[in-house]
Amino acid sequence: MAVTIGALRERAPQETRVSLVPEVAAKLIRAGARVLMERGAGERSNFPDGLYGGVEWAGSLTQLLEQADVLLTVQSPTVEQIGLLRPSAVVVGFLQPYARPAEVKALRDRRITSFAVELIPRISRAQSMDALSSQAAIAGYKAVLIAANHLPKFLPMLTTAAGTIRPAQVLVIGAGVAGLQAIATARRLGAVVEAYDVRSATREQVRSLGAKFVETGVSAEGAGGYARELTAEERSTQQEALDSRIAAADAVVTTAAVPGRPAPRIVSRAAVERMRPGSVLVDLAAEQGGNCELTRAGEVVDHAGVTIAGPVNLPGQLAYNASEMYARNLLNFLQPALAKGELAIDWSDEVFAQACLTRDGRIEHEPTRKQIEG
Repeated sequence: MAVTIGALRERAPQETRVSLVPEVAAKLIRAGARVLMERGAGERSNFPDGLYGGVEWAGSLTQLLEQADVLLTVQSPTVEQIGLLRPSAVVVGFLQPYARPAEVKALRDRRITSFAVELIPRISRAQSMDALSSQAAIAGYKAVLIAANHLPKFLPMLTTAAGTIRPAQVLVIGAGVAGLQAIATARRLGAVVEAYDVRSATREQVRSLGAKFVETGVSAEGAGGYARELTAEERSTQQEALDSRIAAADAVVTTAAVPGRPAPRIVSRAAVERMRPGSVLVDLAAEQGGNCELTRAGEVVDHAGVTIAGPVNLPGQLAYNASEMYARNLLNFLQPALAKGELAIDWSDEVFAQACLTRDGRIEHEPTRKQIEG
């Protein structure tokens, strides 16, 4: 019997993305799956229902949840929605295990097999499934546009009859996927760019994009491509070196994050107060508490003439492309388990094993289990 893959209309505040776009829905149907969607699921991403050829439309959200063998989501389904799923169902999405304990418990107690895309291992074979990276690239791009909109200056150098306009100085803190995209975008817009990351291995990546790498003498290489948490002494050394570069920048974009923990505080109130009036700071870690002491998630703050933006869900501001990329990530994740329209998960595959959050009434992800069950 063909597997039923469901996609609902996201209801989380400010969430405009959809987990299934017409291109990917068509591929799943050609693979033999039945695709069942909630009407209007793609409208906020500019994918109206008429573009989804071959898709079946659920009469209600309840019907969709009761019939779905696999539920694809962007944000975690609610406790109430989880309660309507079949105990044998599979859920795939950004499940936020560190921040959504009630939903994780509901998935466990309902005996749902769930996969958190945040947990997909960062290995070469899984790059096409890496939703964290695809959405981070969008956030890095958009962050520079936000900075440019708030900055009372041109980003590029301009030679005019009224004289030469010097290019803006941009500092990017954190050279992961979001940071590298921010560097590339700022460079394309003509800014002079510096960048810093505690992982010294990113030095060549930064330079390859035409930016200068800020040397602080601190290195924090961590497992899985992430940075480890810095010691107090390392933070002090880093801060001293960075503060002078922050003060010299017209725009600062911060992207530093440690999965499952509050964002590291890198930009202090004192550092902001050394910045020139009219300068801008865009904090991509706002939802995790912010890299800047003065950041407020979802708000734009003026402090001593410096604009501090704390945007949330930046990929949702480019929902069309963000949804395309995310849906392709999900397709690439599911494809190895789809055979002739049926779902068969190979639990010896490290991608499925490591991405699994709950299964058979148990929380499989060890850190989440310790947090929730002690």
